[in-house]
Amino acid sequence: MKILGLDYGDARIGVAISDELGWTAQGLEVIERRKEGAELKRITELVNQHVVEEVVVGLPKNMNGTIGPRGEICKAFAEQLHEILQIPVHLWDERLTTVSAHRTLIEADVSRKKRKGVVDKMAASLILQNYLDSKSIK
Repeated sequence: MKILGLDYGDARIGVAISDELGWTAQGLEVIERRKEGAELKRITELVNQHVVEEVVVGLPKNMNGTIGPRGEICKAFAEQLHEILQIPVHLWDERLTTVSAHRTLIEADVSRKKRKGVVDKMAASLILQNYLDSKSIK
C-alpha cells in the first residue's frame, strides 16, 4: 500500500511517496502552483499512476500546538483532496520539517539555488517518514 506525502505551500507543493510496505519515504517531485487547479490534477495523476491508497498532508502548527491561518488553509486543501480522490487524507504535524530540510541540505553543501528546487520535496519526505514511523510504532 503506497502513501503520498505532501508539503503544501503557497508557490510549491513538495511530493513524496512511500515504498509498497510503507516503511520508507522518497522525494518524488515538486509541483509548481502556477495555474488554479493544476496542482489537484497533477496530484490525481500521481495517485492513479502509483496506485496510492492514502495521502498525508503536512499541517503547519504553531510552536504552542495551535493552528493558525496557514494551518487552516492546509486543512481546507486536505478536505478538497479527500473529496476529489475519495481516499483517506490525513493531516500530520509538520512543525520544523522545512527548517530541518534546509539544515540537512546546507550541511550537505547544496547551493542555495539547488536547495530551492528540492527543499519542498525533502520536507514532504520528512512529513511522510514521520507519519510512517508513527504507524510502525503502534
